[in-house]
Amino acid sequence: MDTLNDFLLEKGYTKVKLKLTKTNHFEIKATINGVKGLFILDTGASNSCVGFEAIETFKLTAKDSKIKAAGAGAIDMHTQVAKKNTIKIGKWKKDKIALILFNLTHVNTALTNHNAQPVDGIIGADILKKTDAIIDYGKKYLYLKL
Repeated sequence: MDTLNDFLLEKGYTKVKLKLTKTNHFEIKATINGVKGLFILDTGASNSCVGFEAIETFKLTAKDSKIKAAGAGAIDMHTQVAKKNTIKIGKWKKDKIALILFNLTHVNTALTNHNAQPVDGIIGADILKKTDAIIDYGKKYLYLKL
């Protein structure tokens, strides 16, 4: 019996399987505006992000942003923002989510250099906070409050 699992499901959470990559990141599948994609789960990323090359794929309406992105060894990166997106992770779904768009090349180069799959973006702390997320690192599950 898995008491954490049972307790969280009883409290209205849904669980989503995570895959640990060769780079020690958790990969998660998510749907943006009805289109499935592969993302890194990153508790240290303040915002959820998508690469510029995925703007058309995920039907995003991009607008210039004054925010400069930094992370994973890159600083002062140009960004855009796409507001009012529908995001679905497992059974959890939310409308009107803003996503930061930036050049993900450095992230995907690092992943592919370590024989991991390239990703469409990053699921960050903004979404994790909205869902009261709980990560079970041992069993590799993400729990999201419905």
